[in-house]
Amino acid sequence: MELLHSGKVRDVYADGEDLILVATDRVSIYDVVLPTPIPDKGRLLTALSLWWFEQLADLVPNHVISATDVPAEFAGRAIRCRRLEMVPVECVARGYLTGSGFAEYQRTGSVCGVPLPRGLVEASILPEPIFTPTTKAPTGEHDEPITYEQVADKVGPEVAERLRQITVDVYRRGAEIAAERGILIADTKLELGWAADGTLVLGDEVLTSDSSRFWPAESYQPGRAQFSYDKQYVRDWATASGWDRQPPAPEVPVEVVEATRARYVEVYEKLTGNSWD
Repeated sequence: MELLHSGKVRDVYADGEDLILVATDRVSIYDVVLPTPIPDKGRLLTALSLWWFEQLADLVPNHVISATDVPAEFAGRAIRCRRLEMVPVECVARGYLTGSGFAEYQRTGSVCGVPLPRGLVEASILPEPIFTPTTKAPTGEHDEPITYEQVADKVGPEVAERLRQITVDVYRRGAEIAAERGILIADTKLELGWAADGTLVLGDEVLTSDSSRFWPAESYQPGRAQFSYDKQYVRDWATASGWDRQPPAPEVPVEVVEATRARYVEVYEKLTGNSWD
């Protein structure tokens, strides 16, 4: 196999006509890879993505060829998948106002050009899910929010509308399934690409703890930060540490690593109904 790309958390290999997408235990926050891995993270993300691809198969095709026909050293954390020409934007859907979206709303009253009602607070539920795309930044650089009109300029109005519709549909389906299991999905980021036949296909990962914010429904309360079953715990630690979000990132303490892994495991089990151990 040939290593084609080593990303923030994933490595991509060529194997004939197929790609082998390998999820590592690396963790990235604020578009910077931390020096400390989270044990089992790659396997957890892969297993959760595969579960979600099945739940979403009737909404949008995906890139998965096989989860078992992969090199032995990557077993459990790799997917054999189709080659795609990736869309040059990150497709983000938000159902709740938090993170960078809340910060932008406080400044402008909108998110990515989408106007929102006055008086919303941290973690407010939005009137309806919104499409808030970003640029795709290289490793070490930051994704930047863009408007729907900028997406249309980049890929054309018809493709832009398809991206928005697929992203919101995937979010709605995911949020509905998760809610039945006591989990709120605040937001999520998708990767879409064109297959050889021109079909828009869901790629990379989907609705994982790295690409989404998961909150327990039982403790949800707008107006404050929420408990998160995702890497928000690492973000919060990094912010409190005084790190300026520029590389190199600091080592992550053992207790933060263990707590983060426990949250990844817990949300996997709650969503899928499967026991990780």
